[in-house]
Amino acid sequence: MSKIKVGVVGTGFIGPAHIEALRRLPNIEVVALCEVNIELATAKAAQLGIERPCTFDQLLAMEDIQCVHICTPNFLHYSQSKAVLLAGKHCVCEKPLATNLEEAAELVELAAKSGLVNAVHFNLRYYPLVRQMKMMKEKGELGEIYSVIGSYLQDWLFYATDYNWRLEPDKSGDSRAIADIGSHLLDLIEYVTGLKTVQVMADFNTVHKNRKKPLKPIETYSGKMLQAEDYADVPINTEDHANVLLRFDNGNRGSITVSQVSAGRKNQLKVEISGSIKTLAWNSEAPNEVWIGARDGANSVLMRDPSLVHEEVRSLITYPGGHNEGFGDTSKQLFKEVYLAVAEGKQPESPKFPTFADGYRELLICERILESSRSDQWVTV
Repeated sequence: MSKIKVGVVGTGFIGPAHIEALRRLPNIEVVALCEVNIELATAKAAQLGIERPCTFDQLLAMEDIQCVHICTPNFLHYSQSKAVLLAGKHCVCEKPLATNLEEAAELVELAAKSGLVNAVHFNLRYYPLVRQMKMMKEKGELGEIYSVIGSYLQDWLFYATDYNWRLEPDKSGDSRAIADIGSHLLDLIEYVTGLKTVQVMADFNTVHKNRKKPLKPIETYSGKMLQAEDYADVPINTEDHANVLLRFDNGNRGSITVSQVSAGRKNQLKVEISGSIKTLAWNSEAPNEVWIGARDGANSVLMRDPSLVHEEVRSLITYPGGHNEGFGDTSKQLFKEVYLAVAEGKQPESPKFPTFADGYRELLICERILESSRSDQWVTV
């Protein structure tokens, strides 16, 4: 079997997560790893067992590389994705697609003209029970959507001594909690319900107005603590916590809360979708079950089991019921769909996977939420 050769750019938290997921697909071979300099690329490639450490320009020049994964800080997504497409290679980009709408729109247009496969890593769509909820909605099992309540809570920036490049607007953009994790929640809500968010009202809060920036490198989620003399004080102007009211195109309402300073919540996305027939509730920290609520009967819990879910969901389930699948499996399932398209050599007309257009959509909503937080009023999406 001839394998599709892949290059990955970036070796922080998410780059190795992409690599691990790609290695679980039988027709994929990750052969090149790119970093900011060849020394770091060489060290990381040796650590991860990848044969070709390289610079970005060297990666683009490799004729046998068919697809490139962009796993770098946000401010590099636009320029690197554009360069990948112009080099004639398929592209999978981490979210956000860019740091402003103009750049994102340009990438959507360029990708459409090229016909190349383009995808954004909204991997949380690929929990099997998320797709099950989507199929239940599409088959009329929920009825009309009355309301949506969602939250995405983390604690990795709980302390003033917690620090990461995502705290710096020149690298991450003007929104942090909403753009970083809220985008996943907003994407999931529209994906499952089929509704469009048409207006937003946001309230942001920066809990730590100043943070301690380490004077020596630490890795995301490492939990490593340094000494007092190892820090510099840095003012913070992006949100630690956000509440957003949503209005949908069916005339009904929703609300979300996003926080990166909620002690004990490591990575919890929760969503509750109330319809005229049933309510569904799902929690990413217990992803293998979905709660189903009824007014005139017993509530129930559906387990992730290929024999119990809708037929359209079974392709996302690798193991039998009771054999739990989690976060790492979501990327594998997303990439499985992406690389079916890569094998065909072009973007499908109606791809199942999230595309650059979906990346633009979420950036648009996040931009309007940021605008609302600044103006303290409702803003139309």
